[in-house]
Amino acid sequence: MARPDKAAAVAELTDSFRESNAAVLTEYRGLTVAQLKELRRSLAGNATYAVVKNTLTKIAAREAGVQALDDLLEGPSAIAFVTGDPVEVAKSLRDFGRNHPLLVVKGGVLDGKPLSADEVKKLADLESREVLLAKLAGAMKASLSQAVYLLNAPLAQAARVLGALEAKAQADPSVLAGGAGTPAPAAEAPAADEAPAAEDAAPAADEAEAETPTDATPGVEETPDTTAAQAAGDEGGAAQAVADATDVDPTTDVAGDATSAS
Repeated sequence: MARPDKAAAVAELTDSFRESNAAVLTEYRGLTVAQLKELRRSLAGNATYAVVKNTLTKIAAREAGVQALDDLLEGPSAIAFVTGDPVEVAKSLRDFGRNHPLLVVKGGVLDGKPLSADEVKKLADLESREVLLAKLAGAMKASLSQAVYLLNAPLAQAARVLGALEAKAQADPSVLAGGAGTPAPAAEAPAADEAPAAEDAAPAADEAEAETPTDATPGVEETPDTTAAQAAGDEGGAAQAVADATDVDPTTDVAGDATSAS
């Protein structure tokens, strides 16, 4: 191959390495052109399958920063440059190899990390990207639903509490003031000293009436009127006046001594 053609081939391979997220190196010895076309069709949409020269591929891999394929580039080689789902590419290679055992997977590279032939087979056993994304979406939806339920539960409980408080406040507005409700009014007991005071009123009135003298001056005994008898010089008249007023025997001296009968 002329040098310009080699340079162009290396540049093309270098771009393929850089633009792909994975590459699977295979040996196609014994496969027909028709079988290779069939393999390319099975990889369409996820990878391009190209027969390569080992020397040029090593140069292109080094320029692209891929070091894992140097030891594998022996014998007839073809590389599947993966631009889609690596799992789907590994599955297609596995399925094609079951029907065409001449196809041999040597290894590969995924996101700059080397893969052995066994690791490529394990990659083929994984679920596809679409299935994994669907499961992830389902798990996220379930988690979100659970989170929404957990967030709504306290809100619903708070709404029920507020509803009960509103109903109680409508029945008893004092609840809004922070109290537990207006207590029922207690029956007022009569004061201990009120009844006796009422009972004592009647005797007090009787006593006042009994002590009231004829001149309507409360609490003062009526003084006998002896002025006229004394003015006439009649001592016996004065004594009689005192006796009449006090119901004292007229023979008794006003000083309290008994008077002898004359």
